[in-house]
Amino acid sequence: MPCTQCKDGKYKWGETGECEYDTLEECKAANPDHDYEEMKTTSIVELVIADDSQELAIDAISLVSSPAIEQDFVYFGKEKNNLTFAKVDEEKRMLVSPALIPNKQIFRYDPNTDSEYYVYFSPETVRKASELYLKHNNHHKATHEHSERVSGVLTVESWIKEGDSDKSKMYGFDLPNGTWFVKMKIENDELWNKIKDGSLRGLSIEGYFTNKFETMNTKTPTDHEILSAFNELIKEGKIKNMNLGKKLSLAKKVELQDIKTLDKLSDQVYTIYDAMPERNDIEMAIDRIDDEQSDIDFSNEKLKEDKEYAQELKEIIAEETSEVKNLQSSLKDYKGQLKGVTSKVKGWTNEVKVATKNKSTATKKAQSLVSKADQQVGKAKKLSSDLQKAISDFESAAKSLGVNVSSKVGEYKNALGDIKEVASFKVPKIK
Repeated sequence: MPCTQCKDGKYKWGETGECEYDTLEECKAANPDHDYEEMKTTSIVELVIADDSQELAIDAISLVSSPAIEQDFVYFGKEKNNLTFAKVDEEKRMLVSPALIPNKQIFRYDPNTDSEYYVYFSPETVRKASELYLKHNNHHKATHEHSERVSGVLTVESWIKEGDSDKSKMYGFDLPNGTWFVKMKIENDELWNKIKDGSLRGLSIEGYFTNKFETMNTKTPTDHEILSAFNELIKEGKIKNMNLGKKLSLAKKVELQDIKTLDKLSDQVYTIYDAMPERNDIEMAIDRIDDEQSDIDFSNEKLKEDKEYAQELKEIIAEETSEVKNLQSSLKDYKGQLKGVTSKVKGWTNEVKVATKNKSTATKKAQSLVSKADQQVGKAKKLSSDLQKAISDFESAAKSLGVNVSSKVGEYKNALGDIKEVASFKVPKIK
């Protein structure tokens, strides 16, 4: 592959070289052993979604420093020189980025065969991948640099560009129709800081697409092909401590369904965890009931006092009326007082009605939150037991096969810890 110019004006050798040469001649001189005419032909491979692995098509989206599709995302914040969708006072902590660009050729290098090739996705595959990503509830799954799973990253919008008026134009993108865009909410402080300082620049998908292994499924693979396939999986870190001599018997025993069950249970953990009311909201709702009851008690006490006083005034008026001629001035004064007290009685009566209504509203809200919390705790307890058993069964099965699944089980145990936290939640009670 010849010398190519980098974005900063310098030159590099091939796709994987470093931008270290100031001129084209310097790059060529530093690589005299490479003959352009003897270079291998680089193949172009289309990746598609297999019918039997649709649920694994897009398993997660990874925040990376060098996106394979060579498109950086834009993010929303209050810093100057940053593209914003609207004028805001507080950081939105969101980013917009293409996830897949149709027909975009992505360079790949296979160290096992020392071969270079390109892969691409058709517009149909891009659309299908975006639909399956949401269908299988993967919008909350994200990783950092295709490594560890991270929390606090949620896809809040997903769309396919279908014309020149697409809203991606507002974010500064000019990409072909059929491009899959996502908007992501970043609540993870560490990742958000890396996005702002430019350490993380784009997105990269994680999933399973048909290529060499799918081609093998169309014929009976040889032992050599199976060994090569397993060897590649081991190099990628997907299989550890595997005795390849037992490849055929072990391949039949390790069921994908075990992983699916654990993934499904883990997803239920986050569904319950997200739906769980905050303790502070419940306690505030209960405190509001006490506040409204205090208002009711106070208003009733004032009402009682003013009713008694009004009755006293009525009795005084009745007594004084018999001596109208002598008590004209006194009668007039008492009637004025009676009018004022009667108005206050009416006012306190209204206050009692308002406070009673407010207490009813506060009680309903608190009852709803307490009921919802009780339901989620019940579900969490059941799910905690199911997930614990599923993890134990999976570890036992893996141990009997000699498969090291500690990395995978770690994710499920994290989910188990989260759901146990929900299950142990003490729901405050209404007094």
